[in-house]
Amino acid sequence: MNEQAISDIVERQRTFFRTEKTLDLPYRRQALLALQEAIRSHEEAINAALQSDLGKSAAETYMCETGMTLSELSYMLSHMNRFARRKHVLSPLAQFPSDSFTVRDPYGVVLIMSPWNYPFMLCMEPLIGALAAGNCCVLKPSAYAPATSRVIEEIVSACFPPEYVAVIHGGRQENQALLNQTFDYIFFTGGVTVGKEVMRHAAEHLTPVTLELGGKSPCIVDATAKLDVAARRLAFGKLLNCGQTCVAPDYLLIDRRIKDAFLDRLRHHMEHMYGSDALQNDGYVHMINRKHFERVCGLIDPAKVVYGGRSDPETLRIQPTIMDNVTGEDAVMQEEIFGPVLPVIPYDRIEDALAFVRDRPHPLALYLFSEDRALQNRVLKTLAFGGGCINDTIIHLATSRMGFGGVGNSGMGSYHGKKSFDTFSHEKSIVSKSTRIDIPTRYAPYSRLQEKMLRLFLR
Repeated sequence: MNEQAISDIVERQRTFFRTEKTLDLPYRRQALLALQEAIRSHEEAINAALQSDLGKSAAETYMCETGMTLSELSYMLSHMNRFARRKHVLSPLAQFPSDSFTVRDPYGVVLIMSPWNYPFMLCMEPLIGALAAGNCCVLKPSAYAPATSRVIEEIVSACFPPEYVAVIHGGRQENQALLNQTFDYIFFTGGVTVGKEVMRHAAEHLTPVTLELGGKSPCIVDATAKLDVAARRLAFGKLLNCGQTCVAPDYLLIDRRIKDAFLDRLRHHMEHMYGSDALQNDGYVHMINRKHFERVCGLIDPAKVVYGGRSDPETLRIQPTIMDNVTGEDAVMQEEIFGPVLPVIPYDRIEDALAFVRDRPHPLALYLFSEDRALQNRVLKTLAFGGGCINDTIIHLATSRMGFGGVGNSGMGSYHGKKSFDTFSHEKSIVSKSTRIDIPTRYAPYSRLQEKMLRLFLR
């Protein structure tokens, strides 16, 4: 699609937004109900698309994509009226008599750019918040997941006219054309490099943005951890979507005294989940494309591999791989892995592990396995990261009752549930002042009595 066609879509959406239809809460509710019904009726098509794009099983697709999206929809439908309600606050004494309150307004026409790793859920969940808040939306799914992008367009076109919600397909050319438009809000999920480009274009129009990025999310395991549970939960988080998860545990910092015992349990659980050779397991997700496959394979140092390490270029699968005695200088520690490769860095003192994390860009997630409550509190207090888990991985994002987002290099802004509604709407602060009384304290010329009154009110 060329830039003029994209510009026409944006302008039609702006015209539709000005009809004020989307300001009506029942209209928004009906839109979400239509989306809910369309997703349910397209469930088999969603399964087939994600099998085609990533090799995801139907169970993993429902757990991580369709089911999470439907859960977010149900939560928003149950709570959006409350989220949209006027919020009254106490007025300052100096403003007596008055009523102070906030109201939330949709931004207008918003752009949602989604990635390929969870191509359905990471497109639909922001859309839910945008529609609930009353916006018109342009969706740009990833060109790397073409089958899922087509299903998204089928679902959207079955529910909404293009002047309300439109799907734009394509690659870099279309992305560039979209970023050249003037949107009222941009929501981007993806890598840091493209995120910077999105922010640079948004700055030209002073467009607010949410950036959901990534980074190298650490997992710390100390000597008090319950090793078998920790190993099983780490294996789940690392191998979910074959490591192609923005909050996947990227590397392991582990107390040297328990390292060998822990790695034995980790190998056991990896094999229990995907067999002795995951390359032969049809339920094991593959890399999204050959470029990504070759990049991840290039991060594997055979001299440090203690488990796995093999790959199949025909199926684009890489075995679950553990690399031991990795240092901060190794290639695998220079970028986010986004694959089933786990570097292991042993430590002798917990202070060294915390310093290792602190000296690097803020990660999107952090995971700590420890029964030491003092250490849990210390990690939460002293390390900066987007979100995470104590004694588990990944699951902190699977709720509509808490926001999800990054900090620093891992992003800005958050969404899910009320956070999504707030992200896609502007909060206006209003004072409705009574005209029955007009206290003269604030008006010049200022007498000594007025100054005393000001000091009484404002302190």
